[in-house]
Amino acid sequence: MGRRNGGIAGVALITAALLMGVSACGGGGGDKTGGGGAKASGTPGRTASPSPTKPAGPPMLLETITPRTGTTVGVSMPISVVFTDPVAAKARATVEKHLKVSASRPVAGAWHWFGDKRADWRPKTYWPSGTKVRIDADMKGVGNGNGRFGVHGYTHTFTVGDDVRADVSVTGHTMRVTRNGKAVRTLSINAGSARYPTWNGTMAVIDKQEKVHMTSCSVGISCDKGSSDYYDLTLPWDVHLTQSGTYVHYSTGDPTPGGGSARGSHGCVHLSLSDAKWFYGQVKQGDPVTITGSPRAKAPADNGYAAFNLGWDQWLAGSASGEGTTGTL
Repeated sequence: MGRRNGGIAGVALITAALLMGVSACGGGGGDKTGGGGAKASGTPGRTASPSPTKPAGPPMLLETITPRTGTTVGVSMPISVVFTDPVAAKARATVEKHLKVSASRPVAGAWHWFGDKRADWRPKTYWPSGTKVRIDADMKGVGNGNGRFGVHGYTHTFTVGDDVRADVSVTGHTMRVTRNGKAVRTLSINAGSARYPTWNGTMAVIDKQEKVHMTSCSVGISCDKGSSDYYDLTLPWDVHLTQSGTYVHYSTGDPTPGGGSARGSHGCVHLSLSDAKWFYGQVKQGDPVTITGSPRAKAPADNGYAAFNLGWDQWLAGSASGEGTTGTL
């Protein structure tokens, strides 16, 4: 697992942070994300591209929009918008109306606020594979209810790629991978231990790295080098699932995962070296990884991009304008 400390950053900063050892496989702590809504969305490559105008006063700006424009993502990827300053509850319906989502195949969906800086839009069910999507954030002149007004318009476009899904059974020690509804492979896995259980639920892939430096100290498991829970490792083929630190990857401490082959991870999902490399090559940002059979609760919806861990009624409860249908591209 790996926690990324600090605020939201671009690809270069995130990659550098990983190599400097601020990530760590670990499942400790409570069942909440470590920071606010904006921090939970801190993933690579999402800097918004504005069309500047002359500011008329304190500006309301967007810090990031996810997915990054021009990318291809998985069927469970939400659109995530992070503001630089808080948006008051009284202004959110107006702000949502100026965050227009269009798609080549119209779908029902809604915005949901995580705190006062992050708003995510997800379809009611998964995106249809092959859908082209555009988010037009026309913030010019729009107020945040706290004395700031938008001065920019932002546009991001992305495409929904193949429907790749991974279903992990903690008790069965397996991960079944499908592509466009057809079974591809079933892999042997180990998940978290009783002390450090893996999150349940559906988590969209945040990102992936060929190597990640993981330390137990960075996620509060242990900073004592004499502890059996201490580790300081650089591990390969890492697929990132939660901002609190869940990965699917290879671990040198668990080289042949499967039923009863190890005491369990610190919350990550372990694959063999060859399987981890293969899985790394199959998945992309936004592909859903669904974990069942763990004693832990479902990951919070803002712990990365776990939007589908909320039922539709729960999702709508966090929306200021309710359900709507995308515009047509």
